[in-house]
Amino acid sequence: MGLYDRDYYREPESGFSLRAPKTIVVTLILINAAVYLANGLLTSDNTINNALAVSNHTLWRPWLWWQFLTYGFVHDAGSPMHIFFNMLQLWFLGRIVEQHYGRAEFLRVYLAMIVAGSVVWAVGNAIFEPQFQTFLDGTQVPRLYRLIGASGAVSGVVILFVLNYPNQTLMLFPIPIPIKAWVIGVLLVVGNLWGALGVDSNTAFSVHLVGIVFAFVYFRNRWNLGRLSPAGFSLSKLKPRPRLRIHDPSDDAAAMSKEVDRILEKIHTQGEASLTRKERRTLENASRQYKERRGG
Repeated sequence: MGLYDRDYYREPESGFSLRAPKTIVVTLILINAAVYLANGLLTSDNTINNALAVSNHTLWRPWLWWQFLTYGFVHDAGSPMHIFFNMLQLWFLGRIVEQHYGRAEFLRVYLAMIVAGSVVWAVGNAIFEPQFQTFLDGTQVPRLYRLIGASGAVSGVVILFVLNYPNQTLMLFPIPIPIKAWVIGVLLVVGNLWGALGVDSNTAFSVHLVGIVFAFVYFRNRWNLGRLSPAGFSLSKLKPRPRLRIHDPSDDAAAMSKEVDRILEKIHTQGEASLTRKERRTLENASRQYKERRGG
């Protein structure tokens, strides 16, 4: 069962289409599809899947910690519906979430949810799952568990959409039944909690829940993962400034224009939600000055 946003899908002004491969969502879908096809066409024993998947041994082998990320681009070769429904939800809802937060921030959040889900799964597996299989003669053989799929991150993306647009009307797929986004959020949470309490060992419901919790905490605390990097620091700030400076009004206009360009670029890459109060005031002042000049 998949979801798509009925209202958003009908509006072409969103700017998203298959002809815009620079969007992070399209890039992620293409990477997942490429890995899936490569594993099916180039190998006969899931060699690529097994190499990229997280296993219960990854936690104890630091040289394999890259698998905490790569597993999120691998899907069950024997079940095409696994990758189909993940990518379907990412396509219809992920584009809107990407537009809201910006390309760079969306990618950071998506990858963070992938890594968080696999790390929690690995730790839980080490604590709660038997690591050895004992035979009647007393021989013990190490057990092997593997984790694959983007479901945890996709679940987080769905929750981010629900939290930002709770009253948006969605359509179930393939049965076109209209339903509010917040109802989908409730069903997603309840379904995964129920699954985590069950006995279905083939589905990592705990990873889905990690994505859901991460998305909820991210939304509630209004995080911006891009602000964790010291990108705002520049050595130019340490340069000595002249003691006297002749003021030229044209300098103010040029500086304002440059700052507005920087803010607009930030909106394009990180989304409007990333703007600070000072940046919003700058845009408001620039808009007011522009109207005054037009009026004059």
